Amino acid sequence: MPRIKFDSASDEQPKPAAGSHFHRRRPLHDRLGGGKVADVLLWRNKHLSAGIVAGATFVWFLFEVAEYHFLSLMCHVSIAALLVLFTWSNLEALVHRDARRMPQLVLSEEAIRGLAFFLHAELSRLASTLLGVAYGKDLKLFLSAIASLWVVSVIGSYCSSLTLAYLGLLCVLALPALYERYEDEVDHLATRGSEDLKRFYQKLDSRILGKIPRGPVKASKSK
Repeated sequence: MPRIKFDSASDEQPKPAAGSHFHRRRPLHDRLGGGKVADVLLWRNKHLSAGIVAGATFVWFLFEVAEYHFLSLMCHVSIAALLVLFTWSNLEALVHRDARRMPQLVLSEEAIRGLAFFLHAELSRLASTLLGVAYGKDLKLFLSAIASLWVVSVIGSYCSSLTLAYLGLLCVLALPALYERYEDEVDHLATRGSEDLKRFYQKLDSRILGKIPRGPVKASKSK
């Protein structure tokens, strides 16, 4: 498989051929699904994206800075909702004299069953992926998972879970838009970083991982 090399004296990336895969790849919007989620992540719908950021910032400020408790918030919201509904129903009864029947909240069985099937499929896929990583079938993926979990644990020791989730949401809403704007520069740096990681892994494999004793290899079927 051909590898892209860069001159150490220059950071310029060689231009790919006109018919190469580099030019034929789909836009980032299509790779993200091309729907409303992609519009939000790439700030095509600026009002909705800004609303999500503003709402998340308000929630983070409410719980982290103002130190408001979740249970208190739920109780206060419920009290306000009950007062509004009580006032509205009584005003309606005074104006129209005949109070309307209260609407019933009905959840369809198909929606609940579809949600259960979706959660079951996603949890099964996650469990299968975790078991594959834990069994060490892909050593590179196993080491990457260990390193990622360690980094997250270090970050989590300096901030709360809500702050971590808030920062993650900001990254999700900021990084795709920044990548779309500076795609060529990011691809250039990612290519160089990937080559450096491959060389580091080869050295690690030849000096340390290759010397780790492995279990006995199963006999082939031909014997």
